[in-house]
Amino acid sequence: MKTIQEAVTAIINKTPFIEEALYDKLINVSSLARVIKPEVEKILKKEIKEGAIMMAVNRLSPSSVLKVRKNIKRIALSSGDFIMRSDLCDYTFKNTATLVSKITKLLNDIGNDSDNFFTISQGVFETSIVISKKLKLKVEEIFDGEEVLWAASNLASLTIKLPKTNVEQSGIYYFILKQLAWANISVQEIISTTNEITIVVKETDIKQTFSILMDMKLS
Repeated sequence: MKTIQEAVTAIINKTPFIEEALYDKLINVSSLARVIKPEVEKILKKEIKEGAIMMAVNRLSPSSVLKVRKNIKRIALSSGDFIMRSDLCDYTFKNTATLVSKITKLLNDIGNDSDNFFTISQGVFETSIVISKKLKLKVEEIFDGEEVLWAASNLASLTIKLPKTNVEQSGIYYFILKQLAWANISVQEIISTTNEITIVVKETDIKQTFSILMDMKLS
């Protein structure tokens, strides 16, 4: 049978925001104990006093949090410069039998022009294309007749190059994106490859996004 300490640890570990807020002393332990008390009792199948839960919370070790923070910061933010692009548009199309051929045509028309920003993210039911604004008319012409599920302009992107070791460390995306969430920055798209992540935001938010990531890198 699990102990109170094990039950509390399991509950807290499921919610990284709570774990970090506890470490930073942003959460009232008494209030937290009251909130998680029903779940602790469900796990242990008996009534537990709130004071016992508070003691378990206070005994939580921050060492694991510190280790993860240190590793993620080293991997995610010390691997090179950030690459910023502006004047972007974003289209999301419903996947159809004709969509792939139109994507191929767009690729052929763009060719190897490195001045253009162009990414494709294909999901099960929809495909998103983020492009430079100067390609907007070309996209609308080629994809005429396709169902547009969503479209936006006046966007910008910030690309972070990651080392190969990033796939061995959990929490990298969380570490980066939580800072933007706390700053109330709405992420329009996340485009990722194995060793690269591109965050697309509104142009009005790109300076703050860059500033937040630079602060994380330098702190």
